Amino acid sequence: MSSSTTEAQLQPSTRKPGGVAELLAIALPMVISQACETLMMFTDRLMLARLGPEHMSAAMGGGLACFLFMTFFMGLTGYATALVAQHLGAGKEKSCALAGMQGVWISLAAWPVIILCMPLGLLLFHSSSIAPEQLELQETYFMWLLYGAGIGLLRNSLASFFSGVGRTKVVMVSAMVALVVNVACNYLLIFGKLGFPAMGIRGAAIGTILGGLFALLVLICSYFAPAIRDRFGVREGFRLDWKLMKNLIRLGTPSGAEMLLNVLAFNMVVLAFHSYGLVEASAVTITFNWDLVSFVPLIGVGIGVTSLVGRYMGAGNPDLAHRATMSGVKLAAIYTSITFTTFCLFAEAMVQVFRPAEELAMFQEISTMAIFMVRLMVLYLFADAMSIVFSSALRGAGDTFWTMVISVSGHWLLALIALIMVRWIGADARVSWASLVAMVLILALMFYLRFRSGAWRKIKVVETEEAAIAAAMA
Repeated sequence: MSSSTTEAQLQPSTRKPGGVAELLAIALPMVISQACETLMMFTDRLMLARLGPEHMSAAMGGGLACFLFMTFFMGLTGYATALVAQHLGAGKEKSCALAGMQGVWISLAAWPVIILCMPLGLLLFHSSSIAPEQLELQETYFMWLLYGAGIGLLRNSLASFFSGVGRTKVVMVSAMVALVVNVACNYLLIFGKLGFPAMGIRGAAIGTILGGLFALLVLICSYFAPAIRDRFGVREGFRLDWKLMKNLIRLGTPSGAEMLLNVLAFNMVVLAFHSYGLVEASAVTITFNWDLVSFVPLIGVGIGVTSLVGRYMGAGNPDLAHRATMSGVKLAAIYTSITFTTFCLFAEAMVQVFRPAEELAMFQEISTMAIFMVRLMVLYLFADAMSIVFSSALRGAGDTFWTMVISVSGHWLLALIALIMVRWIGADARVSWASLVAMVLILALMFYLRFRSGAWRKIKVVETEEAAIAAAMA
């Protein structure tokens, strides 16, 4: 071996910059964090399932509707992860807090706007053929969550800053706190334990809000800790910076629009299946609950990919950004192999977890359909994972517009197929579900082709410190 061989070349591929080890250091805490968020939603619906299938379905419908009105702002402010990472990679550490704080200002402004959307959400419920026993519960859950939406937006903004600078353990700890508080409050408030009144679905909503509030406090305390405050310019970051704000809005708006339109499309899919009747609504709710268990932790891998790709693109090194993306593919493949095996072997047991406390005659019918849906769902687990990795890499590089085009067109085609199959053709729920699974595979292929085109390599979001000095001296 020649003496010119670099130390980086001698290292195992997993330990090189952009390798699996570096990505895992950022992504693993985010995977745990997203798993905690999933468990919060999962336990909400699991506890409510003990009260009856209509409570469980109402929590899903109401929670999705609330999330729908938050999504644009979450996608917009969430782009701060890439923006902060690009500043870090460009050697502008003292600008990181300033870049992240622009998302906080947007979140504060968005809170009252989201609450004003409440009548629109209620109109959406009444225009859908939701069973009357589910409708009232769904409205209650939705309205309570909407009042606490600002807490979620602020959490998202601060978490994006920590993800951008690679301090994802802070986000993980805050999510774990949220989970513990949420589960404890749900148990006390849903069922009326330790002297608390039994509030049912209203108690579940209050527990979710309290969990988010405690998580936000953890992020705030960490933000002002000396290690963060001194290195990243927190003191100087408490101001509006119109240049950074415009950059965040320019690049974050496609991400926000993508998130909003995708969740709206997903809502339409859920409402279409709920219009079949209570059996199909319960079956698809159980299936999507387990889908979230497998899907949401992958978002942690996606955040890690966005952070690393943004950092290396900010440093002007697209080759390392490509390596970080391929490391994300490896991690996602390992994870989905485990979930694939689990879902294949234990589908029936997974469905039985949601059996109500009081035996219902219809649950056998619900169980049969849900088992079919869960088993078919395993066909798209790997495709879902690849969609997350490649779309996250494209966003980290700043290719947000075409990422939005691919994602939105795919999700709306998904919604259109669901509406055609359910409302116009009147197809069996199993046939409609199989059609949706096929569309997910096509969406993953589209993201891969866009990444493979290499157009993202030419995008420049933040000027490096060296380039800025050279330009000033010219």
